[in-house]
Order: sequence, then C-alpha cells, then structure tokens
Amino acid sequence: MITQQFEGSFVALGTFDGLHMGHKAVITAEKSQYERKIALMFIQHPQSKNGEAPCRLITPQQEREILFSWGVEPVYLDFTEISDMSPTEFVDTILVDKLNAKSIACGFNYRFGKGAEGDVNTLMTLCAEREIKLTVVDKIEYNDEPVSSTRIREAVRTGDMKAARAMLGRYFSYDFEVLHGDERGRVLGSPTINQFFTHDFQVPEFGVYASFTDVDGKIYPSVTNVGVRPTIGNSEKRSETNIIGYNGDLYGQYPRVFLVEKVRGEKAFGSLDELRESIFADREKALNILKGENFCEF
Repeated sequence: MITQQFEGSFVALGTFDGLHMGHKAVITAEKSQYERKIALMFIQHPQSKNGEAPCRLITPQQEREILFSWGVEPVYLDFTEISDMSPTEFVDTILVDKLNAKSIACGFNYRFGKGAEGDVNTLMTLCAEREIKLTVVDKIEYNDEPVSSTRIREAVRTGDMKAARAMLGRYFSYDFEVLHGDERGRVLGSPTINQFFTHDFQVPEFGVYASFTDVDGKIYPSVTNVGVRPTIGNSEKRSETNIIGYNGDLYGQYPRVFLVEKVRGEKAFGSLDELRESIFADREKALNILKGENFCEF
C-alpha cells in the first residue's frame, strides 16, 4: 500500500498496461505545475485476481523510463489491497488521504471500485464534492477504432509491427538479458545475441524482423529472428538478433531490441547452407527497410 504523503498532486488513473497513445493522452493531460505528477500503476494487472492477466507489452524497466520521459512518476498499488474498496473509499483513502490529489485525469471508459461499479460519472460527482479538478480524456483512435492494449497485443501476435507502432506511439521493443546460446549464428557467419521471452510477455509472431538495437545508448541497425529455430531443432522461444556493425560481448547485459517490420515468416530450411543464404538475404532486406526509418525511442 502507498505510504508517501505529497503536498498536492496530479494523478493519472487507468490500467496503464502498455503505455500506448491513449494512455499517454491521459497521463500527460495536466499542464499545470503540481509538486507531484503521478501515474497510479498496478504491481499486477487487475485481471490477475481472476487468473486472466494479459501478456505484457513492455518490460518493467522500459515502463519506468517511458513514464519519466512523459514527466510523471509511477506510484505502484497492489490491486488486491484496493479491489474490495467502494468508489468513495478509493477516492478518499487513496486519492485524497494518501496522494493529496488536486487534479485527476482518466479515460472516457474508466471504471473503478469493487466490481468496477464506479464510472466516469461517479468520479465526476466524487471529485466535485471534494473540489478536485477532473479531466476526462476522449478516445484516441487508429483505423477508426479506439486504441487499446488488446488491439496492440493482437498486432504483435500477428507480426503487424506497423500497426503496433502506430498505436503505441513507438516501436514495440524489449530489453531482456543476453544469455549464452549454442553460437550457431557465429558458425553461420552471422553472430547473434540470444534473449529469452519471459512467460508473461507478448511474443511476436514467429519470423524475421528488421530491427534496431540500442547498445549503451548507441542505435545499430539489426535483423532479429523470433521463434524456435526449426532448421536446427529447438523448441524454446527466443529472440536472436544480429547487430550490424557491432562485435562486442553483450552477455549479461540488457540491450533493447526494437522490431520495425516483418521480413518473412519462420521457415525450416533443408540444410544449414540454405539457412546461411537466407540469413544474408534477410539482412539485405532488413537494411533496405531500415533506410527509410527515422528512429525515435519514445
């Protein structure tokens, strides 16, 4: 439970489980200067209570970096500690007593309180009674439908990185630890870094992607294979990235890989020679895609 006491604050409310363009509109809604600008976050997704938590779209490290780049600090709540609070209890206990909220922003479809019984109209009434400013942010659309984490997960799941980027407002990316593999890529003339997806992270559609990789703040063009390497015979989902122009040792480090566009789907080749030829062809295609990209992290 929150223990901080702040002298007047702006609080952004929502289930910010991806920090997409709709979330950004809510989180950056307040233009005034308060002592604190806060994004109220959950340690675990609210649906975890029912065992139905969706896959993550960002890693914890990236989540914090994005929030600070938007000018807010994350304050994390354990959802199980507030899930049985009534809307009034939540406003008084968390927003007023703990955070001393003077201004609040939420999305048009925000719900809160036990059983999600409170909605925007409920919050309007509660804020008016407590003289708290409330900003309700309208929906942000992509292709005539509201941007949502569910739509982004589907775009990532099907390899549509352009749609994912449009809704996220940035490239879909991850920064998992680099672990040792079997160094097959080095043998094939294309050394790669191996990163393994956590069980709760949204794995992209298997295939080869044009990508960028951030190594210690320097951005390199790269080509990334996501999958299980059917030619070699492996069943462990991983990301293998060939960083073009970089030859250092990244074991134990957390470089960030940004997926730009899918080059092709996963394919089993008849021989390692065929695989080697495809690797170099994929790299050329990826480089051609990346030439037209103006890299921007957030």
